[in-house]
Amino acid sequence: MKIISISAFVLALSLCATAGTAQSADTYQIDPVHSFASFSIGHLGIGLVRGFFSDIAGTIAFDAADATKDAIDVTIRTASVNTHVDKRDEDLRSPNFLEVEKYPTMSFKSTAIARQGDGYTVTGDFTLHGVTKTITATAKLLGAGKDPWGGYRTGYVADFSVNRTDYGMTYDLSGITDKVDISVAFEAVKK
Repeated sequence: MKIISISAFVLALSLCATAGTAQSADTYQIDPVHSFASFSIGHLGIGLVRGFFSDIAGTIAFDAADATKDAIDVTIRTASVNTHVDKRDEDLRSPNFLEVEKYPTMSFKSTAIARQGDGYTVTGDFTLHGVTKTITATAKLLGAGKDPWGGYRTGYVADFSVNRTDYGMTYDLSGITDKVDISVAFEAVKK
């Protein structure tokens, strides 16, 4: 199995920040209990393997008046990969794929966010397996409002695809596809 989630990172949103935050931008902390990155990858040309990363953290800056001030910064611990098959998860953590000892995290930092209809196009730097590439994800707002604990939170989902070989993961290309589809769903609490 190859994964390149993010991330994610995923995603998105995917997620991470460089598009400067201004005074009017609100900052949100990703809630790790209600956030994860999932992935799907082809197996033997006949099926799919799905999995997720559960250890995700980061921040979001959101300016309701000016999307150019929006920013996302997300980090995912690669060892948190889980496909519900222990042996496969061990292989994914090994040098065959994620090399979690050498590369304990993957990350996404946005460089541009544009609003499109009821969604967003998020471009940024996705780092996985020691390699950084520019990716673009589509994202949408799932909801926003007060939570039962007196806070204010927002939720998004971001989707994108990467080729694992772009990140140096070339093991078993005959059995496992190069393309990895990634979805990052997260809730974030206003600071």
